[in-house]
Amino acid sequence: MTLLRRVAMAVLIALAAACLTPSATADEAASYVGAQTCAGCHSAQFDAWKGSHHALAMQPAAAATVLGDFAGAQLEHFGVTTTFFRDGDRFMVRTDGPDGALHEYPIAYTFGVYPLQQYLIAMPGGRLQALGVAWDSRPKEQGGQRWFHLYPDQNLKPGDPLHWTGRDQTWNYQCADCHSTNLKKNYDLAANTYATSWSDVDVACEACHGPGSRHVAWANSAETKAHSGDSLDRMGLTNWLKPTDGGHWEMNPETGIARRIEKLVSNELQTCAACHSRRKAIAKEPMPGESFLDGYLPALLEPGIYHANGQIDGEVYEYGSFLQSRMYHFGVSCSDCHDPHSAKLRAERNALCAQCHLPTRFDVTEHHHHEPGSAGAQCVNCHMPTKNYMVVDARRDHSIRVPRPDLSVSLGTPNACTQCHVGRSAEWAAQTVAAWYPHGRQTTPHYGGALHAGRIGAVDAEQQLDRLIHDQGQPAIARASALPLLAPYVTPASEPAIKAAIADASPLVRMSAPRALPASPPPAVIQTIAPLLSDAVRAVRIEAARALAGTDLLALTPEQQTALVKATAELVAAEKVDADRPEAHLNLGLLDLRRREPAEAEAEYKTALRLDPAFVPALVNLADLDRARGMDEQGAELLRKAISIEPNSADVQHSLGLLLVRRHNYTGALDLLRRASELAPDNARYAYVYAVALNSTGASGQAMTVLDEAHRQHPADRDVLMALVSIARDTGDFATALRHARELAALDPADTRLRALVSDLENRQVH
Repeated sequence: MTLLRRVAMAVLIALAAACLTPSATADEAASYVGAQTCAGCHSAQFDAWKGSHHALAMQPAAAATVLGDFAGAQLEHFGVTTTFFRDGDRFMVRTDGPDGALHEYPIAYTFGVYPLQQYLIAMPGGRLQALGVAWDSRPKEQGGQRWFHLYPDQNLKPGDPLHWTGRDQTWNYQCADCHSTNLKKNYDLAANTYATSWSDVDVACEACHGPGSRHVAWANSAETKAHSGDSLDRMGLTNWLKPTDGGHWEMNPETGIARRIEKLVSNELQTCAACHSRRKAIAKEPMPGESFLDGYLPALLEPGIYHANGQIDGEVYEYGSFLQSRMYHFGVSCSDCHDPHSAKLRAERNALCAQCHLPTRFDVTEHHHHEPGSAGAQCVNCHMPTKNYMVVDARRDHSIRVPRPDLSVSLGTPNACTQCHVGRSAEWAAQTVAAWYPHGRQTTPHYGGALHAGRIGAVDAEQQLDRLIHDQGQPAIARASALPLLAPYVTPASEPAIKAAIADASPLVRMSAPRALPASPPPAVIQTIAPLLSDAVRAVRIEAARALAGTDLLALTPEQQTALVKATAELVAAEKVDADRPEAHLNLGLLDLRRREPAEAEAEYKTALRLDPAFVPALVNLADLDRARGMDEQGAELLRKAISIEPNSADVQHSLGLLLVRRHNYTGALDLLRRASELAPDNARYAYVYAVALNSTGASGQAMTVLDEAHRQHPADRDVLMALVSIARDTGDFATALRHARELAALDPADTRLRALVSDLENRQVH
């Protein structure tokens, strides 16, 4: 679900008269006092805030808050007619419920305000569910003032996670912690119910500044003011948002760009990141201002959510993009552009960028090569292109990058030029930009090249990824993203890169380092990664624990054993933060399996299925557990049930195909394995298994055809290459076998077995 996310309130609080609330001592645990208490002293900030998107993030449904047309308006979507009407003071909707029949529901809360407003409906078990039909609050001349469906092309039925009654539309999990203040989910796993609470229904002062009781005590007590100590020096605020480095900005007249004197030291970005990021919570109810990576596990530049060059693709919000920017690197923070209380931009149009970039140098035709005042002359349209989410919500890419249409040509990524110049090609844009700037960015490598190589399995993927991991001049999030991509290609040649990542100054890179390891790391690798179990950052510790789960404790020192036990406990606790989600129990089950605790794994899988009987990954993994226990017949029933739920799941087709192979039903198995490879044409493993199965039935020609296509798409896949070598050799085609053996050996020149294979095939070809 898309959320309206908050920007941190990063200003020094101006003190006024004593706040009219009970005081508290500085030694007491800080507690939340509510925005109205803050208003007593901070009226200017409060007045700016109360009209902001933060203040309007969530509101009780009332005439003053509901924007949509509830005068009998209707919207039809795939045969379901949704009607909006009033029942006295209540705002009502008639739509399909969890049983598929039409029911009438009162609107409990509004959710967001612009460019769309959603509506929350109270359902049994303490759940608030977000309706799939939203109100377009843009002006009519922009296409707004209408009802529209958030999934216009999908026929969502009850039982689908994305249907408004489904688990992916449950506010308590998906939205609550970033739309309300001091959110406590209060989920009861045994009863599968919520008793969710908050101190402010919206994103109020303490959502960013932290609980305010100590600040109130400071304001009320002259004695407290006289004391020293960190919390009192900072006015009792739980989260101090003012920079503490003493730095300032100075314009460099030679470059026309401002530079910060002293490196920025501030809690602001990690405060904002808690909601302005694609992330998983790994701590229960993290406090505002705490280290972001102690409370959350952020998404990296992963396929499906970011393009290979780091541009936004899926819904990722701002944090992961901003970390890629030169602005972030040089000390720009959120409040340099956004007023922290009104959440409005500090200036309009190019005047915002002119704060740090001299207009006489950058807001001129010689720089942007467009008509002054036109859309192409606006800084953000070139450096922060938009993408639409939730149908009508155009969001800007905060990586603030120089347009690189040359990367569109080589990597297939989007670019700002052809987004505006519709119908023009990426080649045209690349040539135009190169003519404007002959020595521009197109002449320099970009980390997107290495990430793209890792994604597609290029022959030199390992080497490119290794170089990126080592390159301290690249954004930490890009280097961190290279590590999981390295895993399928890793050889001893990558050991220096992995060791460097383990010792990297960036916790993002250290967090990602364990993801480059094989499923069962050798003892030397275990010793290399073990220090991360005691890292200062929780996200790093739990990822190390995940990678080393099931490790023989005798391979560790006593200190490392203790660290592994502690970090594993943190990992389990992190997964249980989302105990209301079946995915969390799937992860716990997988962890139990690695620790050789099958009974516990089975219990977790069954808990996932209790929460969602149609959760296919739990069915597949439970079937795999049955395989390991010699209970394939029971596993087959689970997989057939999974296919009935998701007939187009390649994973399920593949799993059932392997099961039929074990039961010697080769005809049925081949059909399922073929289907899996067709459903997931980018999955080299499925093509490899299908080809091996074909070859085992005597269809070696068909097997080679499948493998040739897989090799074309994944030239560095070792299993595919080895299968090509084996089948070609067995059929007497030594020339083909030798060609692929040489490709295989080139991937790992230090592997003596591969060199011996090449030598053997060379001898066979000669004789």
